[in-house]
Amino acid sequence: MSVHIRLSRGGSKKRPFYKVVAADSRAPRDGRFIERLGSYNPMLPQDNAQRFTINEERVKYWLSQGAQPTERLEKLLSNLGLVKAPTIPAQPKKSAMKAKALERIKEKEEKAKAAAEAKAQAEAEAKAASETPAEEASAEA
Repeated sequence: MSVHIRLSRGGSKKRPFYKVVAADSRAPRDGRFIERLGSYNPMLPQDNAQRFTINEERVKYWLSQGAQPTERLEKLLSNLGLVKAPTIPAQPKKSAMKAKALERIKEKEEKAKAAAEAKAQAEAEAKAASETPAEEASAEA
């Protein structure tokens, strides 16, 4: 029998509340569990003490017995220093932008750069044009 430390969902629709439980890996998510270890309420702000409450001694016990936490619980428990933080896998190439999208982005950047250069050049010409009439007026006087 392998034991997992996982979240068991409760609460109403769109208002989740989770119990942190040690359960047999074959048991359903919200079904039978061995022991309740704490609770997790994602609706509360992150700095709230009631957001994630846990019995650290029992979690350490279950981890020493070989229980495996889920990825979400691994992340939460790593904040408490009970387990090592999970590694975040690299994004798959399948979700990367395709060639045409990259071309469009590159063209957009080039157009923006050209527009900025044209604007700077126009401002420089306007400044030069405003200085020359003043010099001509002083020369005529």
